[in-house]
Amino acid sequence: MPQLLKRMFYSTNVNTPCAFLQLSINAFDYNCHVDLIKLLRQEGKLHRLRKARQKMSELFPLTEEIWLDWLKDEIRLTEDESDREKVYELFERAVKDYVCPEIWLEYVQYSIGGMGAQGGIERVRSIFERALTAVGLHMTKGASIWEAYREFEILLNAQLERIHTLFRRQLAVPLMDMEGTYAEYSDWADDGVPEMVTRQYRRALQQLEKGKPFEEALLVSEPPKLAEYQAYIDFEMKEGDPARVQIIFERALAENCLVPDLWIKYTTYLDRQLKIKDLVLSAHERAVRNCPWTMGLWKSYLLALERHGADHQTVTDVFEKALNAGFIQATDYVEIWQSFLDYLRRRVDFKWSRELDELRAAFARSLDYLKQDVEERFSESGDLSCTIMQIWARIEALHCKNMQKARELWDSIMTKGNAKHANMWLEYYNLERSYGDASHCRKALHRAVQCTSDYPEHVCDVLLNFERVEGSLEDWDAAVQKTETKINRVNEQRVAEKEALQARQEEEKAEHRRKAKADKKGQKKSQKVNRTGDKRKADDEYEEEWGEDAELPSKRLRGEDDFGSTATEELMETESGLFGRRAPPRKTEPPGFRKNQRASSEAPQQPQDVSKEQRIDENCVFVSNLAFNLDDPEGKLRALFQGCGTVQQVRPVFSMNGVFRGYCYVQFEDRLAVPEALKLDRKEVDGRPMYVSPCVDKNKNPDFKVFKYKTAMEKHKIFISGLPYTCTKETLEDLCKQHGTVKAIRLVTNRSGKPKGLAYVEYENEAQASQAVLKMDGSMLENFTLSVAISNPPSRKMEDKGVPSRLLGAAMPRQPQGARGKGRTQISLLPRSLYRQSTPDAKAENGTVSAPHTTETDGVHGGPGTTSPDTQSKSLSNEDFARMLLKK
Repeated sequence: MPQLLKRMFYSTNVNTPCAFLQLSINAFDYNCHVDLIKLLRQEGKLHRLRKARQKMSELFPLTEEIWLDWLKDEIRLTEDESDREKVYELFERAVKDYVCPEIWLEYVQYSIGGMGAQGGIERVRSIFERALTAVGLHMTKGASIWEAYREFEILLNAQLERIHTLFRRQLAVPLMDMEGTYAEYSDWADDGVPEMVTRQYRRALQQLEKGKPFEEALLVSEPPKLAEYQAYIDFEMKEGDPARVQIIFERALAENCLVPDLWIKYTTYLDRQLKIKDLVLSAHERAVRNCPWTMGLWKSYLLALERHGADHQTVTDVFEKALNAGFIQATDYVEIWQSFLDYLRRRVDFKWSRELDELRAAFARSLDYLKQDVEERFSESGDLSCTIMQIWARIEALHCKNMQKARELWDSIMTKGNAKHANMWLEYYNLERSYGDASHCRKALHRAVQCTSDYPEHVCDVLLNFERVEGSLEDWDAAVQKTETKINRVNEQRVAEKEALQARQEEEKAEHRRKAKADKKGQKKSQKVNRTGDKRKADDEYEEEWGEDAELPSKRLRGEDDFGSTATEELMETESGLFGRRAPPRKTEPPGFRKNQRASSEAPQQPQDVSKEQRIDENCVFVSNLAFNLDDPEGKLRALFQGCGTVQQVRPVFSMNGVFRGYCYVQFEDRLAVPEALKLDRKEVDGRPMYVSPCVDKNKNPDFKVFKYKTAMEKHKIFISGLPYTCTKETLEDLCKQHGTVKAIRLVTNRSGKPKGLAYVEYENEAQASQAVLKMDGSMLENFTLSVAISNPPSRKMEDKGVPSRLLGAAMPRQPQGARGKGRTQISLLPRSLYRQSTPDAKAENGTVSAPHTTETDGVHGGPGTTSPDTQSKSLSNEDFARMLLKK
C-alpha cells in the first residue's frame, strides 16, 4: 500500500468508540478500519479484533503489515488441528491480495511445523513450489525461498537428485548474490558443476547485470517509486519473458495498489499474452477491489469473465457489485450498463424467448436506473444521445423484426431534446431505410426538416434526394416547398443572429476602448502626481540659468539638434543633445550646477559649430516607431546596428518629463553602413516593428516618401479586420495556413503597442490569397466576425497643416506639422516682439524640417519688410540674438 496508508496504520489519534461510530456512518472509510484494528490490538481484545479484520478484508485488500500481524496473532491462538486449518485458510487469503515474499516465507515456515501430520511433507513441498512460482523470480528477495526449500530437503535427508535439481533451478534464475549459490553448489557437488548448469548460470548472470540498474534505482528512490517501476516494466516487456513481466508487475502493484492505470496495464497484458484463467481472473478481481471507482477495470473484468466461460450468475454478481462501486461520473454508469447489455445480447438465441425477455428487461431496467439513481446523484443521466435506447431499437429492428417497438423507442429518443440534431434524425431515417418502408422514411425526413436546427441544409438535401428516387411529382413539390420555407426561415434567423453578434462586438470594442482610455488617463495622472515636485525644481533651475547661458535659447529658438538639423517636434523637448545623454539630468543636478560649469563653456558657439560639422546626412538613419517604455534605447540600438558598421552616435529623443518619444537618430562613421542599416527596417524590437529610413532633407528631396508600405493593390496579400484584440500572430497563422502558404503576417498596432484588430497576411501567390478571401470572409473567430479582402491600401497624402498656438495668440507663428503627424502645442521662448509672420518651409523626413527663413525688421540685416539673403542661407548666431535683444 502507499506510504500514506502505512503511516495511518500507525496513528493513534482515534479512540475505539469513535472509530465504531464512524464506521457505522461510512463502512468504506479505509483509514477508520486501520485505526480500529490498531486500537483493538493494543487493548488485547482478540475476538473483536478478529471480527474487525474480517470485515475490513471483505471490503479492501490488506497490506503486508496487516496480514503479518493478523497471521502471527492467529498462530499464537492455535491449539488443535482444526485451528491449524483455519490458519491455512487465512494464509491462502493473504497470498491472494498481493505477491509478498515475506508472507510466502511465513507460510512455508508455518507449514513445516505441520509436516508431522498425514501428508504433511507433501503439503509443505506443494506450498514451497507455489511460493517459487509466485516470488521465486523476485530478484532481491526470491533467494530466501530457494534457500529455505533446500534446507528443508537437506533436513529430510532427501534424495541427492532432488537437492541437485533445486540448485540447478535456482542457478538458472537471475537473483542477487547468485555467485555465492554457485560456489556453494560447487562445494556440495562431488562431481563438480555440470557444463549445462554453468551455461545457464552465466546466462542468468548476464540477465542479472541488465536488471541491476533498475534494482539500484528502486533501492535509492522514495516510495511509491512509480516512475522507477514503470521503467523496469517497460524493460522486462521488451525482454519478453512473461514470468519476469508478471513478477515486476506484482512488485509494482504492492507499492502502488491505488493506481488504476497500472492495474489496467497489468490486466491488459494478462488478457492478451498469458491468457491463463486463474491468473487473469485473480488479477481482475484484485484490481476492482483496490480501485473500485474505476469503471474501466469493472468493464475489463466482465469481458474477462465472459472470455473464460464464467457462469451467468457470476457475471451478474460482478455487474451488481460494479453498480454499487460509486463511480465518479454519470457516463461511467452508461458504459458499464452497455457492457452488461452487450454480454446479455451475445447470450440470446433469438429463436428462444427466455434470454430475449431477460435482455428486454435489462434494457428497461437500465433506462430506469439512469433516470432515477444516476440523475438523482449527478443531475444528469449521462446518456444525452440515448445510446442505450438506440441500441435497443436496432436490436428490435434487426433481430426481432419488431419495427413498431423500434419506432416507439425513437419517438422517446426525440422527445428527450434530440429532435434539433440532424444526425439523430438521419440515424432514424437510416433505420427506417434498412428495416422499414418508404412512407415512414418520408415522414421521418419531413419531421427532420421541420425540427433540425444545426444542419438544416443537409437534411433538406437528403429529403430531396429521397424524393428523386422514391417520390411522385406531388411528393417532390411538397418536399421543395417545405425545404424552401425552412431555408428561408433559417437564413432570416442567421442574419438576425449575425447582426446581434456584430452589435455585441461593437459594444465590447467600445467598452474595451473606454477601459483602455480610463487606464491610460489614470496612469498619466499618477505619473503627473509623482513628478510634480521634480518638475517644479527643474523649472526653478531653468529660470535661474536662462539669463546666463545665451546658447540655450538660441539653440531652442532655431529648433537645432546636435546634428545641426531642425525639428519642429523636438522644439521644447528634452533630447540627448539638449539636457544630456538620457532623461533630463537637470532633475538630478544640484542648483547652480551650470554656473559651476561656466568656465568650461566660455565659447558656446564653438561646440555648436563642431556639432554641425559632424552632421552628415549620408551617414545617418532615422529610427522610429519604438516603444515609449523601451529600456536603455541608446544601448539597445547601438547593439542592434553594430553589425551594420561602426556606430558613431545614437541620439534618442526624450520629452520634457524625461519620457522616451519613440524615435532617435543613428550616425555611422562610414556611409556604406547606411544601406545595411536600412535592411533592418520593420525588424521587431520589443514586439513592435522598428521603422528605419534615411535622414533626408525634404527641401532638397521633395519627392522622398516617408510611408514605405505599398499603396497599390497587392493581390497576393489579404487585409483582415474585425479581429479580437487577444488574437496572436500564431493563432492567425494557424487560421490562414489552411488556405495556402503564409509568407508573412503583420498585426497592426498603435503607438503604444496595443492591437487595432487589423492584420495583413501575405501568401505565396494570388490564387492562395483569393481562396483565403472566399473561405475566411464572414467567418467567426472567438465570437468575432472577420472581414477579409485583397490588400488595397489607400494612397497617403501629407499636407501642411499649421497647428494654432492657443497660448500666444495670432501674433505667434503656427507650428508646422511634421511627416510623423501633429505634435503637441509648444510654448516658444522667443520674445513676442521678434516674431514676424512667415510661411513654414517644406517638411523634412521623419519629423524634421529645414531651418526657417527669418524675416527681419531691424537694421542688422535690412530695412522693414526686407529679407536678408544671409538669413536664408545662414542661421543666426548667439551674438546676433544678443544684439537684437539689447537693441530692443
